[in-house]
Amino acid sequence: MHDTFNACEWLLDRHITEGRGGHTAVRCQGESASYAEVLELTEAVATGLRRLGLRPEERVALVMLDSVEYVATFLAALRIGAVPVLTNPLLPGRDLGVIIADSRARMIVASDEQSSSIPDLCEGSPEVEHVVTTSGNSGTVSWADFTESTDDGGLHRTWAESPGFWLCTSGTTGMPKLAMHRHGDLLAAFEAYARNVLNVTKADRFYSVGPMFHAYGLCNSVTYPFAVGATSILEPTRPPTPQLVAEIVSTEKPTLFFCIPTFLAALNNADIAADTFSSVRYGISAAEPLPAETFERFREHYGVTVLDGIGSTELLHIFLSNTPEHCRPGTSGVPVPGYEARIVDEEGNDQPDNELGQLLVRGESAATGYWCRTEMNRSTFQGDWIRTGDLYVRSNDGYYTYLGRADDMMRIGGEWVSPAEVEATLIENETVLEAAVVGERDVGDILRAVAYVVPTPDTEVDPDELTEWCRERLAGYKRPRRYEIVTDLPKTTTGKIQRYKLRSA
Repeated sequence: MHDTFNACEWLLDRHITEGRGGHTAVRCQGESASYAEVLELTEAVATGLRRLGLRPEERVALVMLDSVEYVATFLAALRIGAVPVLTNPLLPGRDLGVIIADSRARMIVASDEQSSSIPDLCEGSPEVEHVVTTSGNSGTVSWADFTESTDDGGLHRTWAESPGFWLCTSGTTGMPKLAMHRHGDLLAAFEAYARNVLNVTKADRFYSVGPMFHAYGLCNSVTYPFAVGATSILEPTRPPTPQLVAEIVSTEKPTLFFCIPTFLAALNNADIAADTFSSVRYGISAAEPLPAETFERFREHYGVTVLDGIGSTELLHIFLSNTPEHCRPGTSGVPVPGYEARIVDEEGNDQPDNELGQLLVRGESAATGYWCRTEMNRSTFQGDWIRTGDLYVRSNDGYYTYLGRADDMMRIGGEWVSPAEVEATLIENETVLEAAVVGERDVGDILRAVAYVVPTPDTEVDPDELTEWCRERLAGYKRPRRYEIVTDLPKTTTGKIQRYKLRSA
């Protein structure tokens, strides 16, 4: 028989059993909820899900903004052995309908703010039987009716290997896939990163700019704080602004601040007091590589060291990271304890240090696969190893440097060009806030690099100046042949640049 393990009991019930029920679990827009109060709401949601007929291992789609209700619904689904499917509530209803239909969810729980998308969503997902909204009556079931009872029937008997939750991949190359995770993956990710790298305690206060509907935000806002009985600071407003984030940090005093590189750059360029982040012991960055220039400016102005790393939906959280003891700007750091990494060539042979190759990773938090994606499963999940699709080099002393996605690399003049390297060079120029580099074929069908550049506030970008800037810093074949000045770049909600949209522009 399997040893019983239910992630809801581990993250929530045991804190009440061990005497921490009165400790603040969540702060959201000035309101507090204790662990005992979150458990009471979770039991009510679990009762509602069961009463509507949701059975173990059936799916319930969450179309929700960060909130106490979101936390309770996610944990309640795990509690009864069902599978919460986390979706991006900012997507149009028709796009959400496709994802929810793919998951074959029978039930949806949505934030009331998203009620306008429900008709299109339901039209695209005909198997849905019930829609619950967190306030009002825009769904088929009101939140008050849904949570009227707390007789939830207790914890369903699950174990670490039991189906837990599904996450949408970030969609940098098109339609998201659904990565399937187990109950035990939450514990594995916590033990690897939160304990070994951050050394989290119940005294910590967690604040994540990244939302809970993606793997990064889910661990930042639920798994890691709830694992130690700490406090999670939530903000439903999407997208957040630098001024809003600064206000939350000043008021709520987080000790750990989770962010993404593009937002760190925005904070660097905002008019924000230098002591705003004085409560923060570490910043954490993921989703895209953090340019050394952005790292140095943030540390110089705010006095906070940002630990850059890389993670994935498939591995649940960060698996390569800089650490408090060993931090090298411009790199993704070293493997997090509990994960192993390899860099291989196109034939799968291990590459020596300082040689470009694809990154493979393995660890206990790995997803079991993608839902109904046989071809992608066979190419991505290779035994114990997951092929990330990221290109890396490893230094002689073990630091990993990101050079781009395998499908983003460009072969120019017989040489490989990394968009990440060119972008990092451009961002060092004080007039450039963000940059994205893609390949474009000219009239002679020759591939050239094109740079899409977002200027820093109140400045103008001079393409001739950037040409000279790159001439002094990059080999000729790496330099962009054309610059497009734009107001923003297409991104996923986790801040990853969608280069495929630029290539098709």
